[in-house]
Amino acid sequence: MHDTLLHRVKELAQSRKDKTAVVFKKESLTYPELFSKALSVAARLKEMGVRPGDRVCFSAVSKPEMVAVYLAVHACRAVAVFLDKGATPEHMAEIYTASGAVILLTDKPMKEAGEGINVFSLKEVYGSGTAPLETDIELPPEDELADILFTTGTTGKPKGVMLSYKAVYHILKNTVEGCGYSENTVILLPLPLNHSFALRVLRAVLYAGGTVVLQNGFTFAQEAEKNILEHNCNSIAVVPASYEMMKNQMQDKFLPVMSHIESFEAGAGSLSAGQRYDLVKTLPDARIMNVWGSSESGGAIFCDVQETVKSEETAGALGKAKAGVEVMFLSQDAPFSEPEKIRGRIRDFSISADRENPGRMAIKGDMIMSGYWGDPQKTAESLIDGWLITGDLAYEDKGNIFMLGRADDLINYGGEKVSPIEVENAVSRYDSIIDCGCIGVDDEFSGQIPVLFVVTGIGFDNTAFQKWMAERIEKTKMPKKTLVVEEIPRNRMKKIDRKGLRRMWEDRDNLSLRNPVIDAILSRRSIRHFTDKEIPKEMLDIILKCGYHAPNGQNLQSWKFTVLTKSIDIEKLKETAAETAAKNNVKMYGFENPAAMILISNDIRNPHSCQDASCAAENIMLSARSLGLGSTWINVLMDLRDKEPVKSLLDGYGIPEHHRVWASIALGWPLAEGVKTGKRPDVVKYL
Repeated sequence: MHDTLLHRVKELAQSRKDKTAVVFKKESLTYPELFSKALSVAARLKEMGVRPGDRVCFSAVSKPEMVAVYLAVHACRAVAVFLDKGATPEHMAEIYTASGAVILLTDKPMKEAGEGINVFSLKEVYGSGTAPLETDIELPPEDELADILFTTGTTGKPKGVMLSYKAVYHILKNTVEGCGYSENTVILLPLPLNHSFALRVLRAVLYAGGTVVLQNGFTFAQEAEKNILEHNCNSIAVVPASYEMMKNQMQDKFLPVMSHIESFEAGAGSLSAGQRYDLVKTLPDARIMNVWGSSESGGAIFCDVQETVKSEETAGALGKAKAGVEVMFLSQDAPFSEPEKIRGRIRDFSISADRENPGRMAIKGDMIMSGYWGDPQKTAESLIDGWLITGDLAYEDKGNIFMLGRADDLINYGGEKVSPIEVENAVSRYDSIIDCGCIGVDDEFSGQIPVLFVVTGIGFDNTAFQKWMAERIEKTKMPKKTLVVEEIPRNRMKKIDRKGLRRMWEDRDNLSLRNPVIDAILSRRSIRHFTDKEIPKEMLDIILKCGYHAPNGQNLQSWKFTVLTKSIDIEKLKETAAETAAKNNVKMYGFENPAAMILISNDIRNPHSCQDASCAAENIMLSARSLGLGSTWINVLMDLRDKEPVKSLLDGYGIPEHHRVWASIALGWPLAEGVKTGKRPDVVKYL
């Protein structure tokens, strides 16, 4: 027997009339409101000519209207085709044409996408009114097509994953049971809703009768903080890299905010061993799940992180197959490109996989896709005798499945198979590694060698790092080259883009130009929260020396550097500046507990006063970074020199009246790494 999300929402609309189903900022829908909206949108779609089996494309915006439209499409017995809300009109038109859709619902301008597209406003269709809740809805046959998820494969050509009502039901059922979602769940979902992970969580929590709080991505952790506190979220779903982003952005607010989380689900990628240990330490009482799945299968393998980190041997495990999910490992020699040679006897190719002899993982269950839309050849290669053949090499040990990576990504080093995931898991536990990625590159003598790319944090020492790796990584798996880079390339769901790493390797001559000075420049971040550790006097002296060795106009050297090192003086300056800024409507950005404040002032009679101070400030911050210190530029004082009580305070420091404080540098030992900000690529023009 199967059920549908639509029928379950109807049931909840009748039994849980005041329960909130979905929230976005100030907008929310209860279960009765959501069901009524879905029915009214369905009536509008039928008026527009939508019939059972028709494909309906719509922008998967992270708003209640998307949820209502999704249910409405099923109420019409039509097929839901999800479009990335950030997709270009051309890509949306490509999916529309490929799926043979009859309608496209979006509020993006589609004029440039060509003729023949039947476009309607998503907002207008959503706003078409409400409908009575007593409407009877026929239960569709379980094998009827419900959804098509278009996902880009390795060739870049979109693949349309077809999911039946049976598959959708079992995907959500597996997630409800595997992650423990219930009517008490209030989950923050900051993920794109056209992606299988986000959809899986959305369906599961709604089916369980919980509340879904939507957020438009993880770009700003401040929004996540606001949503968690304002909507009393007790659960969150993230991709591993977004967890790191949120942690770095929140800094000292991270623990207080995350203390509200009782259930944490990571998907669309495996948490590294380092992240798992960190999460268990951060959320000791939370249920932490790392779920493996794909668009073709939904969540199928569930890892209870609290359990796996109890042993070093299992810390990197993928997890255990959900009840009802069969897993088999197939010989790498099987002729997968010729499925007819395997069909009917696929079990003949199964092996007892282990670490030294991994197999191609195949999974089977009621949650598996029906095939790829319009691509029978790809379907025949991927679905054999009901088994979904993945491209992942894995093995099983004492009930736990371990993933070594995609078959194409495994590194063949002198005949030994090296898993990039195992290398990354080990490296992720080094304190001053922020991010890492590993690939195999061609080598004349060994066939391939492992190459490691790392994003380094404060205090990174390559010699110490190499020694640390040598003690923890087998010699055959040890990276033969380590390249420090500004960032690890990742796709939209924050998975490592190994093709991007290979392009970086091909362009490695540019990386060889990096040296400690360039590394300090490229890795400097604004640090606003500091530890209690003092800065040695000799270290402050050399930093200040770097400051007054900066270039300055006509070598006038009319600047002054006023240094505060007593916490009582720094706090007084901060309070006075904040008070004066508020009175004068001047924006002031915060900072906490610096060990020193360096005020750079300059004579306003010097026409180069501001520029000279700016050069000195940059030298100070870069030299601080090179020594493992953090800093941030506080520029509020430049607008308050003549405003009381700031004026009296600066006069008391002995800063001349004709000097303006162009920069205040908060300096100290970082409490956490700063946040990497995006840089615009269109600001350079060669003539």
